[in-house]
Amino acid sequence: MSEIIEEYDNNKNLVYYKSIIGEYWKEYDENNNLIYFKNIEKSNTYEGWIFYDENDNEIHCKSSDDFEAWYKWENNRKIEITQQEFKQIERTKLYLNIKRSNRFEIMDI
Repeated sequence: MSEIIEEYDNNKNLVYYKSIIGEYWKEYDENNNLIYFKNIEKSNTYEGWIFYDENDNEIHCKSSDDFEAWYKWENNRKIEITQQEFKQIERTKLYLNIKRSNRFEIMDI
C-alpha cells in the first residue's frame, strides 16, 4: 500500500502531490493563477508554464514537450491565435501605453 502525500499553500491550492503513480508540483501567482507545474511519472518528466494578462486571462502557455499556444479574449471567450497575432496585440498595447504616457507628461508641464 502506497502513502499519498498532499501539500497545500495558504490559499488552499494543491502545490505538491505524491503517490505510487508519481509526483506533481504546482506554483501559483498572487492571484491564485496556476503559473507552473511539473509532473514526474515513472521515467517521464513534464513541465508547463502559463502566462496571464492584467485581467487574469490566460494569454500564453508552453510546455516541455514543445507545445506552445497564444490566446486572445473576446466576449469572455478564449480564442487561440498565432504567435504573430499575439506579438501584434502586445505591440499595439505597448504603443497605446507610450502614447498615453506622453500625453499625460505634456499635461503635467
